[in-house]
Amino acid sequence: MSLVLYGHPFSSYTQKVLIALYENGTPFEFRCIGPETPQHSAEWSRRWPLRKFPLLVDGERDIAETSIIIEYLQLVHPGPVRLLPADPMAALDVRFLDRFFDLHVMNAAQHAVDGALTGDSVKRHEGLALAVKKLEVAYAWLEGQLADRTWAAPGEDFTLADCAAAPSLFYADWTHRISDAFPVLRAYRSRLLARPSFARAVNEARRFRPLFPLGAPDRD
Repeated sequence: MSLVLYGHPFSSYTQKVLIALYENGTPFEFRCIGPETPQHSAEWSRRWPLRKFPLLVDGERDIAETSIIIEYLQLVHPGPVRLLPADPMAALDVRFLDRFFDLHVMNAAQHAVDGALTGDSVKRHEGLALAVKKLEVAYAWLEGQLADRTWAAPGEDFTLADCAAAPSLFYADWTHRISDAFPVLRAYRSRLLARPSFARAVNEARRFRPLFPLGAPDRD
């Protein structure tokens, strides 16, 4: 088996790549980064000194950054589900939405997580307030953007953008609940949770829920 993925099941960005791998049934070995597997951490750090996961290893080639990993998989290990359209303009739409979910949903929620991890009540409050402010803007934009769509991008195909959206909206909703004012977005999140590839990633990470620093809700 040539493909190895270093990451953690509870990591949103690891889940993003896992979705892509599961969508196409791509064989790979998963090496969890954690205190119980120091040998994996050591090899991961050697290969990628910036110590960000996930990291995909294909033989002697190391591929970092989730969007690049998924594009690499399509180029080198393609499967029946094409996650980036062949049409360049359609692909540009998908890449934009992929970046939107990473930068304006997941990173927004991360402000609250980082604040909670400090253990400082003031920083926890400030981080959550900033996350709420940013997420409300993102939710409102997505509510209009996703109208009359099944998945994130125009058309009927599940794409790279949905790989990014699934964990982003999953954890964002835990951080700041998507209210009833955004029924289109809530329905989209439900469709993502029902997608077998993401449902598998969610279930594999279920035992790690006590680690969520804001407190994982008893749902999903």
